[in-house]
Parts: sequence; structure tokens; C-alpha cells
Amino acid sequence: MTDASTTRAPLNWPAIIMFLISTIPVVTVFPWYAATFGFDGFEWVSFFVLWALNGMSITAGYHRLWAHRSYEASKPLQIFYMLFGAMALQNSILVWASSHRTHHRHVDDVDHDPYSAKRGLWFSHLGWMLRNYESGKQDFRNAKDLEANPIVAFQHKYYVPLAVGMNVGVPLLLGWMHGDIWGSLLLGGFLRLVVSHHCTFFINSLAHYWGSRPYTTENTARDNGLLALFTWGEGYHNYHHLFQWDYRNGIRWYQWDPTKWLISACKFLGLARSLKRVPEFQIRQALVQRQLQKAEEKLGQLQDHGRLAALRQSLETEVQHYKETLARWAALQQQRVEAARKAVIDHIEHNEFLARVRELEESLRQQYLRVRLLAVQAA
Repeated sequence: MTDASTTRAPLNWPAIIMFLISTIPVVTVFPWYAATFGFDGFEWVSFFVLWALNGMSITAGYHRLWAHRSYEASKPLQIFYMLFGAMALQNSILVWASSHRTHHRHVDDVDHDPYSAKRGLWFSHLGWMLRNYESGKQDFRNAKDLEANPIVAFQHKYYVPLAVGMNVGVPLLLGWMHGDIWGSLLLGGFLRLVVSHHCTFFINSLAHYWGSRPYTTENTARDNGLLALFTWGEGYHNYHHLFQWDYRNGIRWYQWDPTKWLISACKFLGLARSLKRVPEFQIRQALVQRQLQKAEEKLGQLQDHGRLAALRQSLETEVQHYKETLARWAALQQQRVEAARKAVIDHIEHNEFLARVRELEESLRQQYLRVRLLAVQAA
């Protein structure tokens, strides 16, 4: 019998109590207070600022820095993430990042993925936290690097006082300064926490159900630009599950990803370094490979045998072109490795190498468009 069976795991009472304490005031006291007294501009600004600080301490800190090591951060920046990440009340860095690494390693596995989407939308959104499932059992063997980090270790040891202090102390301080403690506590405290929670949880749930899969179908993760608006850029989840070590989720300039802009700004200010990016060629390769797969699926459904033969020939031509492009790329990489080994590469050769890489990237871009059109024609 597996962990995903009908056997019920023990209730996780600390999590249940935490969700009740944060949610009940929002659905009861908050509407009454809003209708009776209202909230002013300062309180709404406080709400959005604290939500942003919480949200991006999770996305830029817990997620892209500590879980995936997609860049390096200075100690002041780590301390900032540590404090406001505790305010987000999503467990310690160590627990969160370790569980997330397990999620990526066993994505969609109903027995080993802590919040597997294949166990249902409710389970992946919230249910996995309400019971002590075997799949969610803490195992820090995959996070030795985090255990050795003194900032991470400090937060893990003192997580409860830090979380309570940030969630209660900061809103109360703002309310005292502004002259409305209850308004600040309800808006910047309780509502901010509930909104922050569920926007993060959407990535585990909706981002595995709703959206497109332009890069891979190996897992349930989807790209969803709308979700990105509410999750500080985390909505491009199909890309992320294929290229998890990239500090970006939205890789194009027009894709909403304030987390990548924050990380880039921190690099500019000297607070972050060693930002990792997936080479454009690899991105184009994944896009073309996925389009070839979609075209093959469309041809498999085509009933018009006259069109099928011509389109099948076109697809075979594109597959051959794709293989030739990959072969040219591999040969180019081998030449560069050999030149570097011999220490003979110079500025001119480097520029020639970049020009040839861009040529191959453009070749894949053009092929992506052709194969996408082929898939449309086969529909």
C-alpha cells in the first residue's frame, strides 16, 4: 500500500492551527472592520509592500537562491531574505528548500513528491501540509550545503520566535506609528499572510494544471503568464522544471518576472553574483524538440491520407535538419574545448565562435516557426 492510498496520515496540528489563526480573522473580522472603519492609503501601501517583501524573499531567496543555487548572495541580502522569508510563514529555509529539491527530483511521483499534482489539485495546493504524509517526511540529506550555512542554521533554530516577531511585531509597529494598530494588523498582518500563502501555493497546484507546455511534457508543470502576475514571476513553471538552475523563470524581456529583475538589480548593487543562465541554444533546442513532438501527435490524428504523406515528408525533413543542427553544435563545442585545452583561443576566434553559435540559434528559431506551422496544417 502506497503513501497515496486511502490510508489517512496523522493530522499536522501545528499547520492546521496556523492556517485557522490566519484565515478566520480574514473571513470574519476583516470584512466587518473594512465596512465599519475602512483602511487608508498608508495601510494599503503597507499591505502591498509587506506582501512584496514576503513574496520575493520566498521566490528570490528560499527558491532561486537556496533551493536551486541559481546565483550567490551576499550576507546582508541573505539576512534580508531570511527575516522576510520567516515573515511569509512557510517554514524555515532548510525545510522549504529541502522539500522543494525533493519535489524536483521526484516530480509527480505520488509516493515521493511532497506535493505531487497527480494526487489532486487540493492536495498539491494545501492538503499536503495538513497531514504528516510519508512523502513529506523531512530528510535533510539533500541539503548539507544549507545545514552548513550559518544564516540558514540560525533561522532554522530560532524559526518560531523569528516568524512570530516578524508577523506580529512589524504590523504592530507600523500600526503604532500610523495610529491604527488594528487596521494595520488586519491588513498588513492577517490579509497579507493569507494572500502571500495562497499565491505561493498556486505554483504547486494551478501551475501544474493550467497553462501550456512549450518546453517539455515530461512532467505536469505549465507555463502560465497570468499566474506569473500574482507569484512574482514564478508562473513560467514548465521552463523552470526543465531548467531549474536558471535564475530566471520568465526568460524573455516581456515576460513578467520581478524576481529576476530583483536579482539582477542586486547584482548591479554588488549584493549578488554568479547568476546562472541557460544558453539560448539549449532553450531553442527544447522548443524545437517540443514542436516536433506536437507535429508528430497532430499527424497521428490526421485522417486525410493525401495531406498526410506530404506533411509526413516535411516532418521527416525537419527532423533531419534538427539532427544536423545538433551535430554542428556538438562539433562546435568540441572545437572550443580543444582550443581552450591548447590555450590557443584568442579574441578573434572567440568572436567567430559566438557568431557561429548565434547562427545555430537562429537556425533553430526559424525551424521552430516552420514546425509550428506544420503542426497547424496537420490540425
